[in-house]
Amino acid sequence: MLENILMTRHLFMIFEVGMTFAIGFLSLKFFSKILPKDQGRPDAVNGELSRGKARGAGIIMITAFVLCCALFVPFSAETVINMALIYAAMLTGYFDDASKVAWGELKKGLLDLVITIGLTVNFIAHNSTAIILFGHDINVPVPLFAVLCMGLIWMSINVTNCCDGVDGMCASLSLVTLGLFLFYSLPEDMTTMSVIMMIILISYLWFNCSPSLILMGDAGSRSLGVFLALAALHSGRPVSFLPFACMIIIDGGIGLVKLSFRRFLKLTNFMDKIRTPLHDHWRKNLGVGDTQVVVRFTIIQLIVGAVFISFI
Repeated sequence: MLENILMTRHLFMIFEVGMTFAIGFLSLKFFSKILPKDQGRPDAVNGELSRGKARGAGIIMITAFVLCCALFVPFSAETVINMALIYAAMLTGYFDDASKVAWGELKKGLLDLVITIGLTVNFIAHNSTAIILFGHDINVPVPLFAVLCMGLIWMSINVTNCCDGVDGMCASLSLVTLGLFLFYSLPEDMTTMSVIMMIILISYLWFNCSPSLILMGDAGSRSLGVFLALAALHSGRPVSFLPFACMIIIDGGIGLVKLSFRRFLKLTNFMDKIRTPLHDHWRKNLGVGDTQVVVRFTIIQLIVGAVFISFI
């Protein structure tokens, strides 16, 4: 009987993975044709190489992700709310990219705040605020947890968004991060959603590996940032987001630090010799090729994550 149950579960997992890849791959293959074309980004390193490519593929990716979650993830109020907020993050990125006039920082910041608050309230309403830190269980007071939770989600959205500038990098680094989180005992529904997201990212990489045919845009990177933060929270070890997503944080975060110091502390020459995001510094200032940047960043993040796991 047990053998039959295990065999049935194994076959269902194969069906789930195959179905998810088929939905993601076919959706991107056929629906990317109706996406707007990138006009090139003269201010970005190699930005002109993006001209004519389908952009905003995140709307296809996240729609496929939500559809597969509806098919394979057990229904719960928490999951439905999370899916709605992930989709909302995708839409804010998509409409910002599609707008003839770029949205201002205030508008984007307020939308981020609404999404972040919604995700935080939803998590606290359905989960404990206890975390595991270096093998110790720590009960974090709800108000403090809420502030830290919002900070994690906001950071994840923005650094993931910033690191999406080289063919295959955002998806590759996110795959590594989710793969590392699977080493933890994630709740069953979060494990299933993480596997689904990884398969969707793999189907996207089929078209986005260098030289890419499609670009996820803010629609993909922002919603992906939301999901990475949720994985960290549900792992019970949110601090592990730092090593597991270290290259995402460094690549995207260094630009946020540079901008903050220049804008708020009026240090106009701060980090003047470092081009941001960091992947542009590697490509332009150090002369490293796009594929090399992606592979090296991915290797570094994988090694750092693996070392962290071995010591906890």
